[in-house]
Amino acid sequence: MATTQGSRAFLDKDPREVASMFDGVAERYDLTNTVLSFGQDRWWRRATRAALDLEPGEQVLDLAAGTGVSTVELGRSGAWVVATDFSKGMLHAGKFRDVPMVAGDAMRLPFADAVFDAATISFGLRNVADTDAGLREIARVTKPGGRLVVCEFSTPVREPLRTVYMEYLMRALPRVAQAVSSNPDAYVYLAESIRAWPSQEDLARKILAAGWRDVQWRNLTGGITALHRAVR
Repeated sequence: MATTQGSRAFLDKDPREVASMFDGVAERYDLTNTVLSFGQDRWWRRATRAALDLEPGEQVLDLAAGTGVSTVELGRSGAWVVATDFSKGMLHAGKFRDVPMVAGDAMRLPFADAVFDAATISFGLRNVADTDAGLREIARVTKPGGRLVVCEFSTPVREPLRTVYMEYLMRALPRVAQAVSSNPDAYVYLAESIRAWPSQEDLARKILAAGWRDVQWRNLTGGITALHRAVR
């Protein structure tokens, strides 16, 4: 079982502890993300929508949707998009957004088999206790031929950027979070979980093993973030 120090989760990622940690950052989560990413989060959301290649009327799962800001972006395509997150605090913080919201754990989604034309999870797969089980569960609720896009922090492809980025994660990021976040301790976990995350190639192998096919990835911002796309 995970342990906590204040409102910080640790890397064994007990779902209750991680959800509680996100409840604690919900109030200023979107602002903090924009500040910490130097505004790149907006571009990453647009790139995710483009990679999903959505059509009006399609049914889409936005998993780990947080306050629903990503759901709003996906909805610009004309698709019907449901925000799902295991942090009820996050969903509550985004209740003013005009999007459907459902509380749910990525490893036990509250949806029937093969109901979504496409699914995406942005900066959330890293927080699932069992990544492989989460990928299989997303596959279960996606129609045959449906698309998956995973947007997640990754490994910068060039050594100078990688060195600077890792230094930022472990030293500067917690200090910036101290100034803007409602729970800066949670961003220590964020930095550690990013460092522990598999490379682009290793994540692609996981996605394939979970029952997806035609897995490809594209680096954004020099590999700080990567988009993995696959087909059910």
